[in-house]
Amino acid sequence: MKKFLYQFLLLTITLSAVTLESLAQNTGTAQINAKLVDASNNQAVPFATAVVLSSQTKATVRAAQTDMEGNLSMKNLPAGTYTFKISYVGFQTMVRDGITLLNNQVVNLGTIKMSASKGTELNEVVIQGEKAAMQLGIDKKVFSVDKSLVSEGGTATDLLANVPSVQTDMDGNVSLRGSSGVRVLIDGKPSLIGGGDVSVILQSIPASSIESVEVITNPSSKYDAEGQSGIINIVLKKNTKLGLNGNVALSAGNRDNYNANTSLSFQNNKVNLFGNYSFRSGNRLGGGFNNIQYLNTVAGGTAFADQNTDSRSHDQGHNVKAGLDYTIAPKSVVSFSAGLNVRDNDRNEMLYINQFNAANLPVKLSNRSNDNEGKGNSFDLNLDFVQKFKKPKEELTFNLNYSEGNNDNFQFYDTDIYNLGGQLANDVLLERNLRDGWNRNYNVQADYVRPLGETGRIEAGYRSQFRDSKSATDASTFSDSTGTYLPNYRVSNEFESGEQIHAIYLNYQNQIGNFGYQLGLRGEDAELNTTSGRFQNAGGTIYTPGKIAYTRLYPSVFVSQKLKNEQQVQLSYTRRVNRPRGWDTNPFLDVSDPLMWNQGNPNLKPEDVHAFDFGYSKYFKKVSIISSLYYRQTNDLIQRVRSEPNSEGVTISTPQNLTRNLATGLELISRVDVAKLWNFTANVNLFQSKINGAPEYGIIERSGFTWNANLTNNFNLPYNITMQLRADYRAPEVMAQGKRNAMYGVDAGAKYDFPDKKSSLSLNVRDVFATRRWSMTTEANNSIVDFERYMQGTMANLTYSYRFGKTTFTAKKPKRDQEQRGGDDEQQF
Repeated sequence: MKKFLYQFLLLTITLSAVTLESLAQNTGTAQINAKLVDASNNQAVPFATAVVLSSQTKATVRAAQTDMEGNLSMKNLPAGTYTFKISYVGFQTMVRDGITLLNNQVVNLGTIKMSASKGTELNEVVIQGEKAAMQLGIDKKVFSVDKSLVSEGGTATDLLANVPSVQTDMDGNVSLRGSSGVRVLIDGKPSLIGGGDVSVILQSIPASSIESVEVITNPSSKYDAEGQSGIINIVLKKNTKLGLNGNVALSAGNRDNYNANTSLSFQNNKVNLFGNYSFRSGNRLGGGFNNIQYLNTVAGGTAFADQNTDSRSHDQGHNVKAGLDYTIAPKSVVSFSAGLNVRDNDRNEMLYINQFNAANLPVKLSNRSNDNEGKGNSFDLNLDFVQKFKKPKEELTFNLNYSEGNNDNFQFYDTDIYNLGGQLANDVLLERNLRDGWNRNYNVQADYVRPLGETGRIEAGYRSQFRDSKSATDASTFSDSTGTYLPNYRVSNEFESGEQIHAIYLNYQNQIGNFGYQLGLRGEDAELNTTSGRFQNAGGTIYTPGKIAYTRLYPSVFVSQKLKNEQQVQLSYTRRVNRPRGWDTNPFLDVSDPLMWNQGNPNLKPEDVHAFDFGYSKYFKKVSIISSLYYRQTNDLIQRVRSEPNSEGVTISTPQNLTRNLATGLELISRVDVAKLWNFTANVNLFQSKINGAPEYGIIERSGFTWNANLTNNFNLPYNITMQLRADYRAPEVMAQGKRNAMYGVDAGAKYDFPDKKSSLSLNVRDVFATRRWSMTTEANNSIVDFERYMQGTMANLTYSYRFGKTTFTAKKPKRDQEQRGGDDEQQF
């Protein structure tokens, strides 16, 4: 750990020195002032990001945010000619070229009115894709990640690891503030890639296709109630510029990892046509060990087992999406989009297993080869309609979504048995599994928003979701006596599930002076029906039905108070639910690890979550701080429980409902603009977790303190070069049956923008020092397991990007608007 910190600090100091040397040559005494308001209601727009660019080099000279009242002051600018831009999510980016500053000059740009509709600037409005790196809303944080250098050439999994509050593990599973049970959406909708498996979904999406990530730690009632720790919404890139535009990105990395991504769009005043295609071909190496100690060993039986693992996998996938937005009337837009995902996966894992008795003498020696071939495809169809009204911000939207997918897997296990002298015996165990899966989703949704008075707003909506899935596993074992494969009825099964969720919600939001509040209530009626089929030795299948139905109300309360000196406090409460699904509910027995089996549980109850959050934000001239003190109570907690070893030393891990989990934490997120060429974002999350005991599973009450942190440095160097350096650390954490050990790593990236401003070349290295290893110790039911896995190690990617078409467009202000607003300060733009 000390060596890791020394290496990271050395890299940071080196880059900082280069940056500060450049900064010393670029200070001045000029100043730009402005005030930013919403054109529809003249309300101040806080936390918008303004940048001043050199007209000659296009390099960023200064960046700043508006304060709580929408005021902006950019000081210490050197004399010169600049381009000024100011942007905020949901609004057009306002641009003014040719601002000439002299020493000691103060330029007042007046009141800048931002509009969500097309440009209405007196002279011109240039629409750009720039956004603030971090933006705070009443119920979510938005992180712009399209310029993340350390994830170039990677996947959505790699990119999410760079987002504050979010962590990923070696299998691609996602947690938020250290807690799993996260609801992951793509463009606000669930995905069926990989049967809805989040890890497969994230591995299938190239990082280069992602625009931003919305982190909603305490969602309001307008969002689905699902997700124990919150919602992560991944927003994909969609070009909205006039004319014909496109871009191409090609990446190549070590171990024959390749990515390609291209998009094309055409837009005029009536139609927006868009499409994109991405391809990924990747190889991963992995390995690790399991060291198992059995505590109540019979005489001569297995007391210890050492298992070492080497794995190789190859993933290949194609993503295609195309769509159309059509303006059928000035305030009416209909949209249609279709997406297709096709993927293949080949994985080989070698397991070397040695079992010993209490005297440390060998009892059983074996090697096992696990080969897995997987194929799957999925598609989704979306139809949207948006109707705006005369009243500003009044809106009615409809959405219909249909998605379907299938997954086919072939697993082959070859186990070689050795005698105690280490020579290969005649015993060879051959097993194979054929597994087919199918999923289908329907979603119907309607939402209505109506402003009330000057600051009030009411939101109401309805949503119905229908989810159906089927899977079948045909397992067999080779028989030496017959020379054929005979059915393995213990592993073979059929499983079907059908889920319906119907919801309505109502939200009311208003503001009294500097005090804002939002009250919401969501009602959901949910029903899950399952059918599990077990094949019998005598023939036939026994089907066991299951049903879980419940109706619940999910309230949400948000209050906020703006204070002096750009400060704000916020308090919220929400009720959530975490519904088990996928492999957690499928009783299929996974025997890919001969000593540690896994099995689902169709009788799981959903987790009931109550979450409180107290937030405080403060904005200084060059520092922004967002802090949250949170408390979360989870009833019917779902955790995997490992059984007592059988006579062969095999344990089975099954998800079970425990009693209750209490988590209390403090999260800090801060961005510091050290200099105009250097800024960093730091995120620290400290929390205490307590898991109540569950005697029926041999689990005692456990509690512990843990923390995680990450630091991202951004450097804007001369000659159009930008660099990024990131480090993360996860402290040990207590679990229901053991402890997860610490993990840490460093990523670095650099990019060069060519003078034509249309192409760029970037290089990144992930896990620079090859330190990221996932390890834990499990103590459960007369066994102790020390576990460690690593994946990939150090990965390097080189990416070339090229953009073509018209990168900006100019929209003349209608003459009628000029007449109505002739004396507005905005005319100075």
